[in-house]
Amino acid sequence: MAEKVTPRSEDFSRWYTDVVQRAELADYSPVRGSMVIRPYGYGLWENLQAALDGMFKDTGHQNAYFPLFIPHSFMQREAEHVEGFSPELALVTHGGGKELEEPLVVRPTSETIINAMYAKWIKSYRDLPVLINQWANVVRWEMRTRLFLRTTEFLWQEGHTAHETEEEAQQETRQMLDIYARLAEEWAATPVIRGRKSEAEKFAGAVDTYAIEALMGDRKALQAGTSHYLGQNFAKAFEIQFLDRNNELRHPYQTSWGASTRLVGMIVMAHGDDQGLILPPRIAPHEVVVVPIARSDADERHSVVAAADRVRNEMVDTGVRAILDDRAEVTPGFKFNEWEMKGVPVRVELGPRDLAGDQAVLARRDQPGREGKQAAPLAGLGETVRRVLDEVQNALFRRALAFQEENSHRPGSYGEMKEILADTGGFQYAGWCGSAACEQAVKDDTQATIRVIPFDQPDDPGVCIACGEKAADEVVFAKAY
Repeated sequence: MAEKVTPRSEDFSRWYTDVVQRAELADYSPVRGSMVIRPYGYGLWENLQAALDGMFKDTGHQNAYFPLFIPHSFMQREAEHVEGFSPELALVTHGGGKELEEPLVVRPTSETIINAMYAKWIKSYRDLPVLINQWANVVRWEMRTRLFLRTTEFLWQEGHTAHETEEEAQQETRQMLDIYARLAEEWAATPVIRGRKSEAEKFAGAVDTYAIEALMGDRKALQAGTSHYLGQNFAKAFEIQFLDRNNELRHPYQTSWGASTRLVGMIVMAHGDDQGLILPPRIAPHEVVVVPIARSDADERHSVVAAADRVRNEMVDTGVRAILDDRAEVTPGFKFNEWEMKGVPVRVELGPRDLAGDQAVLARRDQPGREGKQAAPLAGLGETVRRVLDEVQNALFRRALAFQEENSHRPGSYGEMKEILADTGGFQYAGWCGSAACEQAVKDDTQATIRVIPFDQPDDPGVCIACGEKAADEVVFAKAY
């Protein structure tokens, strides 16, 4: 299977598509720009979803569901919002064989229809805060698509909250960004930079947009989650008012926040190699695969497979997601290649000699070849594997963090930054005066954009990398997906 994958160093984009398809994460749909998420890819998404959903509920949020179809007039109520989304809208103009009186928008995001409902539900300060999340699909008519990273239809979650005070809403926005950062770093083993988006890069209709940015294997940035402080913009547009504690009518302060199936693409690009996926154990569909190795002798095979099944059961009993690959029609070598392609963190090999020595061989996916193999006693194997899985999880994060640090630069001049972006890419920390003209000039010249204005700022951000005037902030420029 690995022989069919384009080497990362030869063509990273082609490598990515090869791995997504060969590892059976997703495939192309007959509908242009859409994808079919295959069971293995959906299992990865389910684990990410479960981790996020647990954190949402731990912070008081509840799940709900709102319609896929949105009246077109709703999209026009918030001017900045409709301007930002108009090029991506899909409209339904006919239904039941008749032309509709008003076209319906296929959900690109749900701020408008959710706020139409909030206008009915929120009447008093006692009704606040409203903390709702939705797991759904959305449609955005993209011109250039790529599996998981940018498709016409994709899966995501979108949180929508309403609060009594501006301070409470701002705290909510930052809290949710921290949850996304925890998911990326603690589950997906991918370090991220937290920060605020520039005016040009923020969500249409937001006062402020905050984001986490991750660095991929080709040294491009990927926006992995966003959290928006909406202020009172949508509350005013949809006439949401409540009686406050002084019995006066006021508009609530709102937030929205979301992460999508592009997280799957992030994991592929942050950790994969020429043999395929490398999955962090905490979100892998299978943390361990047990592979029995036996000759064609029936008795030998029976005893080895039975022992392998006991090992698998012990893994499951210790809380490990483990499977047994006892297929007789393919060779152990084929199985090794297949599970390496699918990025299973640990492979347990068990043959007659291993049984005779009361041991098994553990192979770590993050350390290919002999370097990643070790013999382990069968007694207490479940706990041993659990410890190795923790080591793999931590090692993947450390490796990704080292890669990010090696490819984060503070160029001394605009010319140096251009040279680095053209040569290797990566994160470019540089001063920015706050001018939209300077931001656009860098984008036109280098294709790099301001990914975030990091929360952690130096005492002196220096001068603007583009114009040389005093900088307002240090920002991170990068080419991005």
